[in-house]
Amino acid sequence: MLFVVSRLGHTRCLWILLAGLCLLQTGCVSRRLMVQSNPPGALVLLEGEEVGYTPVAVDFTYYGTREITLIKDGYETLKVMQPVPAPWYQWPGIDFFSDNLLPHRVTDRRRLSYSMQPKQIPPSEDLLQRADQLRNESRLGP
Repeated sequence: MLFVVSRLGHTRCLWILLAGLCLLQTGCVSRRLMVQSNPPGALVLLEGEEVGYTPVAVDFTYYGTREITLIKDGYETLKVMQPVPAPWYQWPGIDFFSDNLLPHRVTDRRRLSYSMQPKQIPPSEDLLQRADQLRNESRLGP
C-alpha cells in the first residue's frame, strides 16, 4: 500500500514535529543565592544547615524570608532574617509559564553581602570583678 502525503499534510506534520521539539527544549528558572561576608571565610548556615564558607553560592527553590547565620572566630555571630522576594515572572499564575514554557533558561541570581563586627572582649579585670561578685552572691543564697 502506497501512502501519498499531500503538501498540506507534510506542512502539518512539520509543525507538529516543531511544536514537539519546542516542548522538549523548554527552559526553566534557576535560582541561586551568593552569600559574601567581610571578612571572608565565615561559616554560613542557611535555615540552620551548613552550606559552606563565604563566599558561597547555593541553589534554592522557593522565595520568601531566609534565616542566614554567619559564624567566624573573633567576630560576633550574625543572624539575619533575609527577605528574598520573587521577581515578577515568578508571581503565582505567571510562574507556570516561566518555569515550563519559556524557550530558554532564566537565571535569578541574588548576591547577599554582610559585614561582621569584631568580637568585643572585656578586660580581664572586669571578668575577675564579675566572678567575685557572683561568688559572693552564691554564698549569701537567694
